[in-house]
Amino acid sequence: MGAWSGFRITFQTMFRPTFTQGYPQKGQEKLTAPRFHGRHQLNRWPDGLEKCVGCELCAWACPADAIYVEGGDNTEEQRYSPGERYGRVYQINYLRCILCGLCIEACPTRALTMTNEFKLADRTRADLIYEKQDLLAPLEPGMEVPPHPRRLGEHEKDYFLGLPEDGKPDLRTAHLRPAAEGPIAKRAAAEGGEN
Repeated sequence: MGAWSGFRITFQTMFRPTFTQGYPQKGQEKLTAPRFHGRHQLNRWPDGLEKCVGCELCAWACPADAIYVEGGDNTEEQRYSPGERYGRVYQINYLRCILCGLCIEACPTRALTMTNEFKLADRTRADLIYEKQDLLAPLEPGMEVPPHPRRLGEHEKDYFLGLPEDGKPDLRTAHLRPAAEGPIAKRAAAEGGEN
């Protein structure tokens, strides 16, 4: 009876409708959740400069040692980011990466984010080590290819705090400015000078 009961189960399941997903056939693309952890992306400022300042905090935070960063110094002739430094070499080894997102949390400038792209298979091991040019966000209309001077303001602080359109200080971000340069300190200095 044992062998025939196995055949009976096989014949019963042979004629059931299949429930296998049709991926990767065309038109059957897999949808991911909005907060899905996929391939990394190095972001840019609206003028095209890179957000990465080469601090290497993402590499230090990575538990799998999958990120390698070498910082370089910006000059006025060769400027890649608004800060003093930029990520000259940036590599992510997707053979090691566990897509945990700790590097995203460690990034102080929001330069590194994760996309919804999940197709990371390739034919050789070397192709799974993504270089900086593979990770950089594409240039959008109005962006300029670095290196170029700052376009969003004269100082690094202008990038992080934003320039007010009317030229008046934005009190919502006053707490982010150094105390000696904030609007409250300026008003106190003006009032102190009048006495």
